[in-house]
Amino acid sequence: MNNVILYCRPGFEKECAAEITEKAAAREIFGFARVKDNSGYVVFVCYQHEEADRLVRTLPLRSLIFARQMMLAGELLRGLPAEDRITPIAGMLTGAVAGAGELRVEVPDTNESKELMKFCRKFTVPLRAALRAQRILKGQEHSSPQVIHVLFIAPGCCYAGYSYRDNHSPFYMGIPRLRFPPDAPSRSTLKLKEAFHVFIPADEWDERLGSGMYAVDLGACPGGWTYQLVKRSMMVHAVDNGTMDEALMATGQVIHHLADGFRFEPPRNNVYWLVCDMVEKPSLVAQLAANWLVNGWCREAIFNLKLPMKKRYEEVSQNLRLLGDQLQANGIHAEVHAKQLYHDREEVTVHARRFWSAVPGRRDER
Repeated sequence: MNNVILYCRPGFEKECAAEITEKAAAREIFGFARVKDNSGYVVFVCYQHEEADRLVRTLPLRSLIFARQMMLAGELLRGLPAEDRITPIAGMLTGAVAGAGELRVEVPDTNESKELMKFCRKFTVPLRAALRAQRILKGQEHSSPQVIHVLFIAPGCCYAGYSYRDNHSPFYMGIPRLRFPPDAPSRSTLKLKEAFHVFIPADEWDERLGSGMYAVDLGACPGGWTYQLVKRSMMVHAVDNGTMDEALMATGQVIHHLADGFRFEPPRNNVYWLVCDMVEKPSLVAQLAANWLVNGWCREAIFNLKLPMKKRYEEVSQNLRLLGDQLQANGIHAEVHAKQLYHDREEVTVHARRFWSAVPGRRDER
């Protein structure tokens, strides 16, 4: 197996391909990307078979901006006979996988592939039984390091392979399934909710998304992101010249500041979260977030970078470097991750967490 398959948002295959090619080369793993526009996936073909497995094991999925999931696979299985699709798939996996702990039969996130979803659900049951009989899959769900993926890109046409449990998305198709709250003021609320799921480990939610924290939401109106903070019993300073949702204001947890988010400064010194979903140039938003982190005005930040129509990977990379350079120049130790989330569109969501501050007299965690 020498193919690395990356799931991505349809329309962003070129960005995903450029990113994996660059990140692989940095690890001295070389190959080429096969790209089909609006397919929802990219195939990176490694020149050396063993290098593909090393790439899937050692390149952190969380370091990839445009990839939702990453798996190792063999060649595309074409024309699978309707009377026996299982034998070719099992044959591809034999020798490569032994005692995997989970099976996922998936499709790319495209309108065309949605028609295959019903088949995938039905096919999973007999395929699971066959793989267990051949000991390719364990007899029950198990914390094995390998997870089997079968990705159908068309009827009778699929890739079969595996990912590593400690370096993959835990979500089916790499997509968290989130329900829109009917009382939320806008659908943008799902962006922040997904960001929490992707960037914050579940066992740290009580500590980092806890009741009683203070947060600032820049560009808040009508309150989609503020809604998520309020639901976690935080106190929120919502900054926007527009109108906030009345139900949010009635909670008593929101103070609305009629102000420009680029000029606003926190009214207190114990703000933990900064969130921002303003429709502005990405360089301005990245610089704004850098200012908040450098000044010690927040501990963690989640913000969106709106992307141009062209050179999108270059644009987001440049702005992440800007943020990182600003933090480093001011002696700020932080971790920064970016991901194009399922609920994002022409944008990328960035999470930055500061570990200590260079601000005199301020004690931050180490």
